[in-house]
Amino acid sequence: MATDVRNMTLYRRRAVRNRVYMGLSVAAAAIGLGWLAIILGTLLIKGLAGINLAVFTEMTPPPQAAGGLANAIVGSLIMTGLAVAIGTPIGTLAGTYMAEYGRYDKLTPVIRFINDILLSAPSIVIGLFIYEVLVTRMGHFSGLAGAVALAVIVLPVVVRTTEDMLLLVPNTLREAAAALGTPTWHIVMKVGYRAARAGIITGVLLAVARVTGETAPLLFTALNNQFWSTNLNAPMPSLPVVIFQFALSPYENWRELAWTGALLITFAVLSLSILARVLSSKSGGER
Repeated sequence: MATDVRNMTLYRRRAVRNRVYMGLSVAAAAIGLGWLAIILGTLLIKGLAGINLAVFTEMTPPPQAAGGLANAIVGSLIMTGLAVAIGTPIGTLAGTYMAEYGRYDKLTPVIRFINDILLSAPSIVIGLFIYEVLVTRMGHFSGLAGAVALAVIVLPVVVRTTEDMLLLVPNTLREAAAALGTPTWHIVMKVGYRAARAGIITGVLLAVARVTGETAPLLFTALNNQFWSTNLNAPMPSLPVVIFQFALSPYENWRELAWTGALLITFAVLSLSILARVLSSKSGGER
């Protein structure tokens, strides 16, 4: 009887603790989701008010004048696209080496450690590095320097994702292909990449989502340009830098464009994140 009473008491204590911790967890989640809802709601209210055709067709205006964000949007697309074109092949090859060719080499842990440091490095530090290495030697700011800075941010994300996805491919698939006399490079191309394709693409999308809103590296590399410019050897406009400058200005029309630009970037990042999650779930289902 005494044992039953002790068990009941112990059960009640555990039930109370479970309810307390569950309540705290729900409250913490509600607070986080509440702030997210407030941020997104503010963006929608203030950003949608400025959405019109001029935003996508006209250049950034002078103070107290009408205009849009066309040059900034195009500049961001150019630098982001070039950054992905630079960082994705290098990152994919590095991740492939670590997962397929150098899995047990002593160099692989060193590369992984350096990649992890680069993955967590502040973007402003990367911007300063590219400024010293590229901008000072070129003698001027440029869209090319901005693209290289963004590529350095893209690189570690692609490396880590490629390695992780290839390591998830069962070794039995490789062994079956090797038993048929298939060379290693062909196994990697036809077995490894095919099985990990969705995961690798997901990593690239996450890398794009990360660099889409980066401002600090571009301040030190591409700077900005109020006019239309697709010249990679000259200062190039970008949406994050325009938002930064317009949001701090005393002019109402600039601040309205800053809210609109912030909404566009947020929508782009959310879309890429959702697409990456969908691809990730599909790849998980296929495995």
